[in-house]
Amino acid sequence: MADQATGQVTASAADIYESFFLPALFAQWAPQAADAAGIGAGQAVLDVACGTGVLALEAARRVAPGGTVAGLDRNPGMLGVARRKAPAIDWREGLAEDLPFADASFDAVVCQFGLMFFADRVQALHEMWRVLRPGGRLAVLTFAAAERSPGYAAMIQLLDRLFGSAIAAELRGPFVLGDRRALGAPFAAAGIANVVIAEIAGEAVFRTIEAWVETEIKGWTLADRIDDTQYETLLRAAASELGRFARADGRVSFAIPALIATATKS
Repeated sequence: MADQATGQVTASAADIYESFFLPALFAQWAPQAADAAGIGAGQAVLDVACGTGVLALEAARRVAPGGTVAGLDRNPGMLGVARRKAPAIDWREGLAEDLPFADASFDAVVCQFGLMFFADRVQALHEMWRVLRPGGRLAVLTFAAAERSPGYAAMIQLLDRLFGSAIAAELRGPFVLGDRRALGAPFAAAGIANVVIAEIAGEAVFRTIEAWVETEIKGWTLADRIDDTQYETLLRAAASELGRFARADGRVSFAIPALIATATKS
């Protein structure tokens, strides 16, 4: 069941997420997250809210030889895709607020674009800190505010106009920790000190406007909220109202910066 508050998608949406969202958005940040966490050979790494595994696979490449990677997600559809790609990784279904690992199990813990969807962000961060070894690094990525990404700001406005604020709110959900104060607050509440928050550049690139719309609707929580008639209405409106984001070759691109919070456990 899709759920805006927790960012959960259906099994079919997980495949679209893998095919469209990864190349368009998420793959670009995995190396930067791994750099920020200091992931290297021989380490034990945990990827929380791993999705279909883009960051876990980047970590697996870096910890070889001798290292291990575990990926945890609450969504079985996402994990099904991840297991098909990399069966050697220790994929676990579970909640970030109750990690099924012993204290001080990992040299690095990473979480890419998951924190905003946790039911209890403070508890989730407390758990990530608990399973991190002394001297280990925590790296958490979120999107910067929607207003910093002109394409998503325009798409949210279009959804609001066509279908109302409740539908638009689902696309706004990934951006709710989009400023340093909002992102820093749960770290402080979890007792994690000396957190460094930086903004890193990013770019969304889709093959066409139609591919962009398909990705956002069919590969996200809106997959079971917008029917076929509404989807066709959205496609027609997007073709005319979002055309300014298309290049001469038809590809769509626009800036989408992210925030990355890092901390080292003493």
